[in-house]
Amino acid sequence: MKKWNCLLAAVTLALSVLLTGCGGQQEEPVSQASPEDLHHVKIHIKDYGTISVELDSSAAPVTVENFMDLAGEGFYDGLTFHRIIKGFMIQGGDPKGDGTGGADQTIKGEFSKNGVNNPLKHTRGTISMARSSDMDSASSQFFIVQETSSHLDKEYAAFGHVTEGMDVVDKICDEVKTTDSNGSVAPEDQPVIESVEVVD
Repeated sequence: MKKWNCLLAAVTLALSVLLTGCGGQQEEPVSQASPEDLHHVKIHIKDYGTISVELDSSAAPVTVENFMDLAGEGFYDGLTFHRIIKGFMIQGGDPKGDGTGGADQTIKGEFSKNGVNNPLKHTRGTISMARSSDMDSASSQFFIVQETSSHLDKEYAAFGHVTEGMDVVDKICDEVKTTDSNGSVAPEDQPVIESVEVVD
């Protein structure tokens, strides 16, 4: 009997490791969005390459519509990534290029702290909206997370994830020179967004 108890304990332990994964970290759930809720864009960055992104309108419909509308109007063409923090994220989409600008309108902040059920988490490759302390101040500025940043979950409107091109994000983080600990980039060093192409 003792032998079976030991075997049961070993099997239980093995199953526990398999279910939780290495280091006790569980894998993120796969998006439950239906195909009609998924949209695709390509962010073309001068001298760096292209970042392909899948947007999830089941999680953040207002945010996705706003982003696609701006992209379709050519709003992002020629704008830059003005804030880059290696090991954290790259931020762009500001017509002023200094973090203070945006489009003509602001949108509802689609995250749980603001009363919206958004299941997306800020894992590596997530695209999310930048904002001020006002929860409904997001406009055109967005950021792409280089490394998982769970402290942003429920506080910022994640609205999709990178499907190809994280090597471009990594290269930008590695190569672009910043001027302070907040990741500010001098205008002449800011990577230029040639266009955001709406695929579907």
